[in-house]
Amino acid sequence: MYYTLNEKEEFLCKEIVDCAFRVHKELRGGLLEKVYEACFCHELMKKEIPYRRQVSLPIYYDGLYFDEGLRIDVLVDESIICELKAVDTVNKLWEAQVLSHLKMTNLHVGFLINFNTALIKDGIRRYCV
Repeated sequence: MYYTLNEKEEFLCKEIVDCAFRVHKELRGGLLEKVYEACFCHELMKKEIPYRRQVSLPIYYDGLYFDEGLRIDVLVDESIICELKAVDTVNKLWEAQVLSHLKMTNLHVGFLINFNTALIKDGIRRYCV
């Protein structure tokens, strides 16, 4: 069963993709992830979309919380996870990471955005659970 996005989530998803396009158009590939993260967040800020960077994600296991250094790169409007990469090949582990983060946060939408591509459309993957 697939999750159906609500109107706000649909709007935010379009804005996230637009921000990624703007950053990639200006910078292209070849830079560090933290550079893309800063510029991506700047684009969100220009659109007045709330976000948080490097959000700590504790693990809840067997009735206990563990803070083991898991982080969400960018959490958009407390509802959409964005994991940003600048790599030649996207590892399946990062896809699993996005899905795990969605499960652990009870959120429904996440993006894996790889800025190290010739065309950014080839580097954007959206996940809905």
